[in-house]
Amino acid sequence: MTTSNESSNFDAMRHAMVASQLRTTAVNDQRVVAQMARVPREAFVPEGLREVAYRDGTIDLGQGRAVNLPMATGRLLTEAYLEANDRVLLIGAGTGYTAALLAGIVAEVVAVEESAELLAAARTALAGDAKVKLIEAPLTAGYPAEAPYDVLVIDGAVEEIPSALIEQVRVGGRIVTGLVDKGVTRLASGRRTEGGHGVRPFADAECAILPGFARPRAFQF
Repeated sequence: MTTSNESSNFDAMRHAMVASQLRTTAVNDQRVVAQMARVPREAFVPEGLREVAYRDGTIDLGQGRAVNLPMATGRLLTEAYLEANDRVLLIGAGTGYTAALLAGIVAEVVAVEESAELLAAARTALAGDAKVKLIEAPLTAGYPAEAPYDVLVIDGAVEEIPSALIEQVRVGGRIVTGLVDKGVTRLASGRRTEGGHGVRPFADAECAILPGFARPRAFQF
């Protein structure tokens, strides 16, 4: 249980994060900034790590998963050019932090998570947010039952975006993700096109790598 003093400390850390990590790094969508100033990030990390919830770095969740550093999350959501009536497919819901941010901006968030443990934590942290639908499914599968979506947010770095996810975005819809190449992570954005998609990096940044998205390796003799 969080005491009033602890709550005040977290509030101060949250506003310091906004000032030092967001406003200085091109996170300039004021709706995103407002959400990150409002949503208690500490509620979405393991209890023993709450004191470092606002540090400039990723937070380990175990199982090879992590909460992205604030700047990476803020930049991705800024580059998604979110609209109030958007339906968003979020891949890698984790403990629900990014879903909570999105829910304050868009109409609906379909958040996919394959870890039952992380999904349970997300359900608790989100406290039944009516705008968020949590789906237990492989991250690479998405949730085609409710496609097409206006926006695809992959909350982590991947080597390749599976065509199964691209096909769930409407033509002209927006895509934001982390990309990883030879261990280097970058943030990227683009759009779904008639023939597939075009996604380009826009910033180098530390970004948690999502499992299961490795590019198929070419056969070598």
